[in-house]
Amino acid sequence: MAGTVNPDLRKERENASFHPEKVTNFLYGGPGVVKRKRELESLVLNDPDFQSEDLNFLSREQQYETQMKKSILMVTKGEKLKITDVQDRSFYTSAVSGSDSFSFGLHVAMFLPTLYGQATQEQKDKWLKMAEKYAILGTYAQTEMGHGTFLRGLETTATYDPTTQEFVINTPTITAYKWWPGGLGKTSNYCVLMAQLYIHGKSYGPHPFMVQIRSLQDHKPLPGVTVGDIGPKFGYGSVDNGFLAFNNVRIPRENMLMKYSKVEPDGTYVKPPSTKLAYGTMVQVRANIVVNSGRVLAKAVTIATRYSCVRRQSEMKPGHPEPQVLDYVTQQYKLFPYLAAAYAFWLTGQTMMSVYTTSSNQISKGDISALPELHALSAGLKALSSWVANVGMEECRMACGGHGYSHASGLPRLYANMTPGATYEGENTVMMLQTARYLMKSYNQSLQGEKLAGSVAYLSGVQPVPAAGRTRNMLDLGVLCDAYRHRAARLVHEAAVQLRNERQAGKDQPDAWNAASVDLVKAAMAHSQYFVVKNFAERLTDSTLDSSISDVLTRLCQLHALHGLVTNSGDFLEDGYLTGTDVRQARRHINALMAKLRPDAVALVDAFDFPDGILNSVLGRYDGNVYEHLLEWAKASPLNKTDVHQSYHKYLKPFLEDNRAKL
Repeated sequence: MAGTVNPDLRKERENASFHPEKVTNFLYGGPGVVKRKRELESLVLNDPDFQSEDLNFLSREQQYETQMKKSILMVTKGEKLKITDVQDRSFYTSAVSGSDSFSFGLHVAMFLPTLYGQATQEQKDKWLKMAEKYAILGTYAQTEMGHGTFLRGLETTATYDPTTQEFVINTPTITAYKWWPGGLGKTSNYCVLMAQLYIHGKSYGPHPFMVQIRSLQDHKPLPGVTVGDIGPKFGYGSVDNGFLAFNNVRIPRENMLMKYSKVEPDGTYVKPPSTKLAYGTMVQVRANIVVNSGRVLAKAVTIATRYSCVRRQSEMKPGHPEPQVLDYVTQQYKLFPYLAAAYAFWLTGQTMMSVYTTSSNQISKGDISALPELHALSAGLKALSSWVANVGMEECRMACGGHGYSHASGLPRLYANMTPGATYEGENTVMMLQTARYLMKSYNQSLQGEKLAGSVAYLSGVQPVPAAGRTRNMLDLGVLCDAYRHRAARLVHEAAVQLRNERQAGKDQPDAWNAASVDLVKAAMAHSQYFVVKNFAERLTDSTLDSSISDVLTRLCQLHALHGLVTNSGDFLEDGYLTGTDVRQARRHINALMAKLRPDAVALVDAFDFPDGILNSVLGRYDGNVYEHLLEWAKASPLNKTDVHQSYHKYLKPFLEDNRAKL
């Protein structure tokens, strides 16, 4: 391969201070995992059955059909290969789907986990095997045209009829139409439906119901069911996001998922042991979004960094050769903070999934004590990571100049498919306010001398502001973690004071909360950023890291923390915790760190280990041979199948001839 690699890119790899494979092993959890990942990716990338025309050149219907075919092949081949491990399935699915979605994504990500978590054993016996074996296909129908994140506002009704022991499902208004569930438009024949439970005229709030929506014989909508595709979207052209409405559709009483809440045959409602038990599936999905945010940002940075080494632009010095774009410090300042953020969120996502797994085991044994903290943490990190990933992907696209605008770069499709993470599974501002609610509760508990959960233990007291003139080493990760902790604790304290002041001014709790909401979101953001910085620093204490890896990852961690500090310098300065000298020192350190990271930039993105077939980018190719493949990609456009397009004969030729005749 060395002979075919772009010479600039080859030189970058030769001059790196470390071997990327060591970082790859760290990121994925060891050489054994990396080996297995590559085996599974190779199975997909070398299988002609999974090859297809570039989705960018296909109509939406063709994209849907192509991904459906590949998804079915993936399931059937995966079963034959006995790919059952969760991590293995993730590697295999990612290799097939690329930056697009698996056609049965909601079936796997929401439908199955809800059955696992909220169905009784009898209900699992009835549906779970069919769902696991893809004998039925499901989605998760929660969001409505008029309500999303606010679950209590859902309008779809499930009214219990004790005379027949059935629930009657209805869509009472236009805004009650289910809207957005993936796989609903044309694919699913079942759904987990979130609907308001009514018994004897009384509402008991939203509950999950198992509802068949299409025939298992001919796939047509069942009587009383209106279902279809919502149309083209900003991205995810291959996914059939759908709408759904019900007109007096009756389902058996046993179709309410009753692991926790129950409705007896006579209509008696049995409350769940805790309302928090429903958080489990949401926490898992949000933890996955944190993981995915790190991965998609890593892909975008990989593309932009490699291309910035291949692309040469302008003269830095008159008469000298055009330098690599990455040699411009302004380009480094665009990309390196997001390179650091990709590592930060990659590691944070791993921590979140580990905490979720541990907590799930506790919950299954009846211990739900960790759920409130986990719910608050997952909400804040989901919002923070998806926000940063969105901004970062767009920065990477613009850093690639004009070619970043082309679908050949892979960046527009990556961005369009991943940007909805800021709104699905909870709109981000609302997510931050959920985190803030937990922070306010924890802060008030700390005032009462109660012991706080691990992630909020620092709220037990705002640190005293150090004496003026104290000098700090702004590269010390301990100093940086302390600064982020102090900022978070102070902003939580100030949001609590603001909330109290609004109440004392005569506002009721909801109005006071709304009035203080900007401060509350800011506090939740600071709390989430502190967790990410602290987690990154803690992961670097891994004793298995050799010095070359530890050194370069420490620089990334320092850059991530310092860039966030300088970007939010007002927060650190306004109470005197940091001084202007500290911030100026931080800014200088950023420039010095970028200079040290510059020789390692390509090796750091190589360590993410995205094969070309998964990266799907002409600009981000491993071999760096961008221009010849850019031309090859353009020639493949359907508009180039003929030298003269049919529209010339139909429209353009008569138009030109008429105009010439008038001369």
